[in-house]
Amino acid sequence: MKLSTLLKAIDPISVNALGAERTGQSVERDNKDEADALGAMPHADLPGLDIDSIHYRAQEVQPAGMFVAIEGQAADGHDFMHQALQRGAVAIVVQKEPPQPYLKECLAQSVQSQPIIIRVSDTRKALADLAARFFGDPSEHMTLIGITGTNGKTTVAYLIESILLQAGLKTGVIGTINYRYADKTFNNPMTTPESLDLQKIMAQMLSEGVTHVVMEASSHAMDLNRIRSCWFDVAVFTNLSQDHLDFHGDMQSYWSSKRRLFAEYLAHGPKKERAVAVINCDDPRGKELADSLPMPVITTGSNSGCAIKAENFQCKLIGTTGKVATPEGRFDFKTPLAGAHNVENILSAIGAGAALKIAPSAIKTGIEALSAIPGRLESIANNTGRFVYVDYAHTPDALENALSAIKAIAPARIICVFGCGGDRDKKKRPLMGEIVSRLCDLSVVTSDNPRSEDPLAIIEQILPGARQAKGVEYSDRDLEAGFEKKGFVAEPDRRRAIELGIKASRRDDAVLIAGKGHETYQILGNTTIDFDDRKEARKVLTMLTS
Repeated sequence: MKLSTLLKAIDPISVNALGAERTGQSVERDNKDEADALGAMPHADLPGLDIDSIHYRAQEVQPAGMFVAIEGQAADGHDFMHQALQRGAVAIVVQKEPPQPYLKECLAQSVQSQPIIIRVSDTRKALADLAARFFGDPSEHMTLIGITGTNGKTTVAYLIESILLQAGLKTGVIGTINYRYADKTFNNPMTTPESLDLQKIMAQMLSEGVTHVVMEASSHAMDLNRIRSCWFDVAVFTNLSQDHLDFHGDMQSYWSSKRRLFAEYLAHGPKKERAVAVINCDDPRGKELADSLPMPVITTGSNSGCAIKAENFQCKLIGTTGKVATPEGRFDFKTPLAGAHNVENILSAIGAGAALKIAPSAIKTGIEALSAIPGRLESIANNTGRFVYVDYAHTPDALENALSAIKAIAPARIICVFGCGGDRDKKKRPLMGEIVSRLCDLSVVTSDNPRSEDPLAIIEQILPGARQAKGVEYSDRDLEAGFEKKGFVAEPDRRRAIELGIKASRRDDAVLIAGKGHETYQILGNTTIDFDDRKEARKVLTMLTS
């Protein structure tokens, strides 16, 4: 794509040729009125300059590529301009004026004789807008459904995907577990990819005939402008509870981030006239949000005034049954998904289906066709008479939902193996300890992904909450013969903790292994090791039957 065409997607502060002092050629822009003049400006090289690729990692730059320098949590792309130029970048987008000595160093290392430096006010916004333009604004040509909320995003995404597939629609999903389309599945390192990667994925989906895309939209993605220039047809709100305060600082900032999906992204752009919001009004923030939006809103929940509501539902360990009332009529449903929180997730998915005017019969079939979701109250089959589950719950609210779902229907005792991630919100650690000790007969406090923190230090921050239930503080040896009194044990080795929890259980007991769910790794310091809670649980259960 021509650089002059690409730059029409943004509003540069300045466009200069590095080393232009030798030619006297540069362009300064003070206002957007000059935007159309960029492509026709009298610079000898810019109008004909081709951009073959865009990058935000300097080590990935290809010849004739553009490098956009963004600030990350661990590194700043502005410090790697020289590497991008060494690799053949012909254009670099910055938001900070590079020091003159560094510019001279970059020019000396550049493969190009006169690379272009484009300065903007915000490189993250520029990256999103440039990527959308470069890949042909794929979201404009597909139906895009966004899902945000603290918990339930992945479950709702799977449910909506199943509904869309049952309706005969070619569907893609971009979410926490992976991104997938056309019978292809790819690893996804984060819930919502960086804007460049996101636009590329959607363009690939479009080229494969995908017409509908379901996307989990994290609060980080909105604050970091990853979903900028994504145009949504439907946006779904699941709930709000404490999480990510290490990033957002406080709950109000976190809530403001979530609201952006509706107030900013859904309410503007080429689809704003037909955009629809789907809001869970059983959540207090949801009710607040539904009352404030300018676009049509489909409300879900238990209140009689909600457009989509569940009636007479029953939850068991093997699943949930009930009836749903919608503006198009009522229908019965049954699903292997267990717990009252999953009823809320089901209603959200039904609301999305209704927003897309999908027939109730296809919605019902889609809900019932989904048999399981990786790492979401995922049952581990065994012949020991125990009920063992693995769940991604890593927030206080999600953990309480999962344990409450089990407690309401468990035939005997409940044991929970859990920890808290390192380098994340520390305030939730004692809260999670209290929740598990209150709802369980035995709490096994262990490591999650400790990252750069000391696992023992994390556990010490969980234990004050665990001690509030005034249970017995067990040792590993105490539990070798099982346990009789309510209590807890600390075991930093997660593999050993899973073994302890399952071996301390007996027939009809329920064991929840919480925090990592679908993840197949554990992050210890700077090292990532293979680790899957489900595999570890199966090993222990196999030992018990051998």
